[in-house]
Amino acid sequence: MSARDDVLALRARMAASIIGQEKMVERLLLGLLANGNLLVEGLPGLAKTRAIKSLARNLDARLARIQFTPDLLPADITGSDVYYSEGGQGQFRFQPGPVFANLVLADEVNRAPAKVQAALLEAMEERQVTVGGTTHKLPELFLVMATQNPIEQEGTYPLPEAQMDRFLMHVQVGYPDPASEGAIVKLNRDEELPADSGPTAAGPNPKLEQDTVFAARREKRRGKRPPKDEEPLRSP
Repeated sequence: MSARDDVLALRARMAASIIGQEKMVERLLLGLLANGNLLVEGLPGLAKTRAIKSLARNLDARLARIQFTPDLLPADITGSDVYYSEGGQGQFRFQPGPVFANLVLADEVNRAPAKVQAALLEAMEERQVTVGGTTHKLPELFLVMATQNPIEQEGTYPLPEAQMDRFLMHVQVGYPDPASEGAIVKLNRDEELPADSGPTAAGPNPKLEQDTVFAARREKRRGKRPPKDEEPLRSP
């Protein structure tokens, strides 16, 4: 299969477990192919976390989740130099933070102060972290999905407009339709069945290799278009 076929298969597998949020799934994949980051805004329980977990489950990538809180420090995101002592000799070693994962979920990004937000947004823009005068590169496959709750503004630190530019897309997520809600209930009930009797009894699908994502990006940069009779990645 071509890289495009593999990406469409990935979208189909994600859509099977993310019901009623097709646009969010598509935009998450578009951000991955465009090498960008997403700011997703929606109420709790709308499958935002589930979506990026599904992407990590079907992609050969490591996922890290950061819960943003007012007491979070920049080092909790980027990592820091830690002192180790061995054989009577001590030295500092860099301990990478969660931002060094391939997929990063920045949950409720507006709940941490500006200094912490800036540490994440700088890593998103520069694709590197500098600690103790040493620069550490982030993985080549790197995507941040930051979330916000649109109804609770007390105790939050809104992102400045200039820093919003770090995100490729600002995605608004709403409630699914009643038919999708019924399908969600059935899906949750099926997932509670034992592994040997539920829909996953046939075994997990193979994960999409990172090289396939890079190949799809190269096709995108060349402006290669699919034939007219093939399904587009983005819905009309």
